[in-house]
Amino acid sequence: MFAAASPRPVERLDGYLPIEDHGLIGDGSTCALAGRDGGISWLCLPEFDSPPFLAGLLDNESGGLFEITPVPLRSSMQRYTEDSCVLVTSLVSDHGMLQVTDCLTLRSGANLAEPVPAGRRELLRHAQAVGGDVRVRVNLVPKVGTTYDQLAGGWRFDWPVNGTSEVYLWSSVELRPDGRGLSTELTLRAGETITVSLHWSGRFRLRQRPDAKKLIEQTVRGWRQWASGLDCEGSQADLMKRSALTLKLLDHAETGAIMAAATSSLPEWPGSPRNWDYRYTWVRDASFSNYVFRRIGDPSDADVFLAWVLTNVERDGVPHVLYALDGSQPPEEVEDPVLRGYRGSSPVRWGNGAVNQLQQDVYGEIVDIAYQWSNSGQLVDHQLWTTLTPIVEAAIHNWRTPDSGPWEVRSAGRPFTYSAAMCHVAIDRAIQIARRHKLPYPKRRWESAAKEIREATLGLSWNPDSNTFTEHLGGTGGLDAALLTLPVRNVIAFNDPRMVATTEAIAAKLDAGNGLLFRYLPRESPDGLPGGEGAFLLCSFWLVDNLAGQGRVDEAHDLYESLCRRANPLGLFPEQIHPGTGEFLGNFPQAFSHVGVLASGLRLLKAQRRAAANS
Repeated sequence: MFAAASPRPVERLDGYLPIEDHGLIGDGSTCALAGRDGGISWLCLPEFDSPPFLAGLLDNESGGLFEITPVPLRSSMQRYTEDSCVLVTSLVSDHGMLQVTDCLTLRSGANLAEPVPAGRRELLRHAQAVGGDVRVRVNLVPKVGTTYDQLAGGWRFDWPVNGTSEVYLWSSVELRPDGRGLSTELTLRAGETITVSLHWSGRFRLRQRPDAKKLIEQTVRGWRQWASGLDCEGSQADLMKRSALTLKLLDHAETGAIMAAATSSLPEWPGSPRNWDYRYTWVRDASFSNYVFRRIGDPSDADVFLAWVLTNVERDGVPHVLYALDGSQPPEEVEDPVLRGYRGSSPVRWGNGAVNQLQQDVYGEIVDIAYQWSNSGQLVDHQLWTTLTPIVEAAIHNWRTPDSGPWEVRSAGRPFTYSAAMCHVAIDRAIQIARRHKLPYPKRRWESAAKEIREATLGLSWNPDSNTFTEHLGGTGGLDAALLTLPVRNVIAFNDPRMVATTEAIAAKLDAGNGLLFRYLPRESPDGLPGGEGAFLLCSFWLVDNLAGQGRVDEAHDLYESLCRRANPLGLFPEQIHPGTGEFLGNFPQAFSHVGVLASGLRLLKAQRRAAANS
């Protein structure tokens, strides 16, 4: 297991709880981060990509916080109720322990495999004193600017966002205004409980007392039902299952659209301005997520996402790089005028400038998702085929065009090797779909284009002096860890000498220490941005894939195990890791990192079984 064995002291960095000291809860419509200090410092309402009702994670004074904690707090630990996304935080005080159970409640009988809302639009917090008398503080301070008033039985907050007009608070103990929010302090004797619930359905009646135990139990059942269908094997089977549950927490129930991460603007380096809003769906990220969902026994989310993204393409006439959860384009990127940023790392951003970028890999990502659908035994009919064929033609037409690449650089566009390779993938997968389903296509032209683009991509990106592939066509430029995906995407064999040499060069030159990799070096691959960044976790998982594919199974295993040990005690991963301190950086939890846990775990297990059969 990966869970902590005992409580640890609660420490802060510049007044903020470390990113790794948080757990994620959610209901398929939105999510929240609950800290090891008993505080919820992140909650967007009513959807994942709506404005935050609580954003103390990005400003510990103005952002807002929902706190249930003992006074004084000495130490704490967190765990998930087994095979669920119900979070239990055990907070140790001088004379006893406060156990806080947090969840976004699910409806009775909710089936998380269905593409419909499963949540009750409710955050439930239930606290119990254990082993002694505990002095407890309850405190709800909404994001600055949010107004509230008292109603019979509770409180109402004005929240005119995305069709939600009000948020309601019910508490089993009386809360009083204290200037900025609502609070109280009281002593709980062993066994006594507090229940506080936040609702945004618009239909809640404040006089109704929630049955906390019943709601928690039905929420656990809903998650366990979904988790029971997962097929996770290998040395890290428990962590793989937790990664699958985390991806499901980032999955928008109605669309199958998986957010890149739960948060916005957590810095890629302390004090750096590289702070981005990741609460949207990148087709690239979702393509990788769809791959692992199918392989662990959950094809329904992948199927729903394919239908959703192709509907968006049909509506707009062209595929886009990323989408808001309702299928529209995310808003223009803006800087928050109030929030100061996590540990002072400004600016805080809403929206994402990548929405205006050209990224040619999107053609391959979409067709590859359809290819996965086809390989699962589903029918690609004429209507679906007529949607896919213009995407293939766009890949043929645009593969040489400079773009912003997979890392979304904000410098001048370049003809990225990854982008060109994914244009080949679009054509190659479309040809295979057409052959399987006997669909009409311009056979000679497409097959010629697929061969030309593959050979040009591998030929033009090869630098004989450095004996490596390079980040863009022309054989110049720096190394790019995204090159490690070329064999993953079947553009080249894992054991091709050129790929073996490139793998060795990336492992050496992009090395951040202890198995970590930078995705590129800005001094050699200018990205138009100031400041630095941490090591990108997914890149190290791609290295695992290449080592396993090259038959270096023991090396792959050792690297994989070292990466898995970097999970926090709940089994959660960020986007990046600080190479010097090991602290979490970037948005959290990050879907890409959890995809790495699953995809590399599956590939490694397959390689180990193959090696054992051949020994």
